[in-house]
Amino acid sequence: MHLPKAELHLHIEGTLEPELAFALAARNGVHLPYADTEALRTAYLFDDLQTFLDLYYALMAVLRTEDDFADLADAYLARAAAQGVRHAEIFFDPQAHTARGVAIGTVVEGLGRALERSEEKHGVSTQLIMCFLRDLSAESALETLEAAKPHLHRISAVGLDSAEVGHPPAKFREVYAAAEALGLRKVAHAGEEGPPAYIREALDVLGVERIDHGLRCMEDPELVKRLAADRVPLTLCPLSNVRLRAIDTLEEHPLRAMMDAGLLCTVNSDDPAYFGGYVGDTFHAVHEALGLEREQLRTLARNSFEAAFLDHDEERRARYLSEVEAYAFD
Repeated sequence: MHLPKAELHLHIEGTLEPELAFALAARNGVHLPYADTEALRTAYLFDDLQTFLDLYYALMAVLRTEDDFADLADAYLARAAAQGVRHAEIFFDPQAHTARGVAIGTVVEGLGRALERSEEKHGVSTQLIMCFLRDLSAESALETLEAAKPHLHRISAVGLDSAEVGHPPAKFREVYAAAEALGLRKVAHAGEEGPPAYIREALDVLGVERIDHGLRCMEDPELVKRLAADRVPLTLCPLSNVRLRAIDTLEEHPLRAMMDAGLLCTVNSDDPAYFGGYVGDTFHAVHEALGLEREQLRTLARNSFEAAFLDHDEERRARYLSEVEAYAFD
């Protein structure tokens, strides 16, 4: 599905395909406990968010150098461009790397090398969003923000991810205030496994501009009204929701109901190497499973550019939106 679109919920570590994982393991002398790429793909079956995260973090061991991070990002951008992505706002998890001895500068500069040539090479504009791991301490998040200061020219926003239950957004009030003071935009995962109250906290305590996931807002009609009235973007990830058992089948996903309720929904791939598809695949999947009409798909694409952090370049946003309106479905 080549409909022009922005991807706003994408973890770069979650784009590590088995073939690249084995290539980087060989480059860096890292042993992977899998016979081959097919054996590794078989491991990509999860019971819940935590079982996914266990494998996700274990495979990061192959990422060691700037070249590794540049190759990872470049591989994602090539796949994304082939599926119609024109703009990507990419999450990364510095604490997952610094905890194993990889400096934050190695991560940011490696990713930055790929991102700065992305528009010329792939036709995709990019931004980088630094996420804090919510199952670590607030102090660790503050230390990470401090360590990132020499690299803020490459970072547009902060986010909050990893295991949600038991780690409410309010825990990170101080670091989000500090990030805002540095001029960074703010997003946060909320309402994936956590309750609707976490969405309210992310908005009211952290002051976020977008909610990543937000699936469980539908349990709170007053929250739905607020999100619709305030045009708060939701970066939904339907394939992820199925693979992590947030919902049983794609046919049961509330995306259509959320759009009908006036919510500003976007569709994204989250961790596509693990969840069975990149963002174009996801558009195709919701079209098939939910019977979304072509104009509803166009609305989702339009929403993605409206929700993107392109306030500094409204001319670019307008150009992308024109591409969406001009797109002719096959």
